[in-house]
Amino acid sequence: MAYKITEDCIACGACAAECPTSCISEGDIYVINADDCISCGNCAETCPVGAPVEE
Repeated sequence: MAYKITEDCIACGACAAECPTSCISEGDIYVINADDCISCGNCAETCPVGAPVEE
C-alpha cells in the first residue's frame, strides 16, 4: 500500500529528502505519487508531525 500525506503536513520537506524514489512533491502540503511509492515508510519515520500515513 502506498503512503499519503494528510493535511497535518507543515511543508517542512523532511519527507521528500528521505524518499528513495523521489515521489514526493511540494504543493500547499507535500503530496505522494502513489504509483511511484514503494511503501518503504521513510517519509513516516522522518516526519515530525506524523503526516504521512499508509493508505
